Amino acid sequence: MSPGALNRREAPVAIIGGSGFIGSNLADSLLSDGEPVLVVDNLSRPGVEQNLQWLAQKHGGRLTVEITDVRDANALAPVLMRSKAIFHLAAQTAVTTSLVRPDEDFDINLRGTFNVLEAARLSGERIPVIFASTNKVYGSLPDIAVRADDDRYIPCDSAIQAGGINEARGLDFCTPYGCSKGAADQYVLDYAKSYGMPTAVLRMSCIYGPRQFGTEDQGWVAHFLLSALRGREITIYGDGRQVRDILHVSDAVAAYKAVLDRIEITTGQAFNLGGGPENALSLRMLLSEIGSLTGRELSVRHDGERTGDQPFFVADTRKIETALGWKAQVAWREGIRDLADWLQRHRLEPRPEAVRYVA
Repeated sequence: MSPGALNRREAPVAIIGGSGFIGSNLADSLLSDGEPVLVVDNLSRPGVEQNLQWLAQKHGGRLTVEITDVRDANALAPVLMRSKAIFHLAAQTAVTTSLVRPDEDFDINLRGTFNVLEAARLSGERIPVIFASTNKVYGSLPDIAVRADDDRYIPCDSAIQAGGINEARGLDFCTPYGCSKGAADQYVLDYAKSYGMPTAVLRMSCIYGPRQFGTEDQGWVAHFLLSALRGREITIYGDGRQVRDILHVSDAVAAYKAVLDRIEITTGQAFNLGGGPENALSLRMLLSEIGSLTGRELSVRHDGERTGDQPFFVADTRKIETALGWKAQVAWREGIRDLADWLQRHRLEPRPEAVRYVA
């Protein structure tokens, strides 16, 4: 084996956005496996320093950190060139923010992804790039007829009702966020076609779990839980019958690792990543579960529907299941309880009146 090959094997795995929710969980898993990890992050999201401190305290010297912004191509390139694989998770993640600042959304999500791809390409090495995309690349799905069934919407198409929406679905970008992430998604796939680079895309549904900073615009499962635990009002946009498939972060991490481990067969492909039909629930169903879990009557108000919102999105995950043998392991009720327990211990100040779970 040549010294160069040995050095590449010992090079770190780079996680862009590695201080964030999914990134820090992925970094923790890889570091626990004995892999050296390079976290690349600009630390712009409030609170992510806590995730970085947790990683540093737990893993010490196997963790390297570079405070770098994906928009700065000159700073990014030399950092990424010394990695053996790249997980690109950094993004502007809110549809609402993209509507207010489409320029910033473009720069971070599309220009930033282009910078990552170019850094990998110009390295002269076959560095795998695995990109975190979104179900928003499929648009608002206006052609999928749904009907209200008590507390949820159900597709009129029985095949979609049973299996969800698969990767054969045509792309239909909606909102600046959908455009920037969708265009980046296509760039990542094209770099496999045009340059022979090992790249893959994961189009994610709603990921939730420990280390999430839940806000109204991003991380809504954690946001609902935190609001309930703090006794705050929860705003629902629309009637709350919107259905999503939610996926625990431990299952998402397993999928990202599996895609990298089998990059020789995943390269140039996009995979839907979500909880699938078994973990599909409406916002009303989630609120009911949170009320039962906390023993509190929730304060809920309704507002108008948001631009580009999908009445129903459940990922058909059979492609990734077949290709990699991956399958979601954490059932949604179990996962919600796990997140609630973590939030109680790490996101709420200790109080004598802290909420006790109802058995």
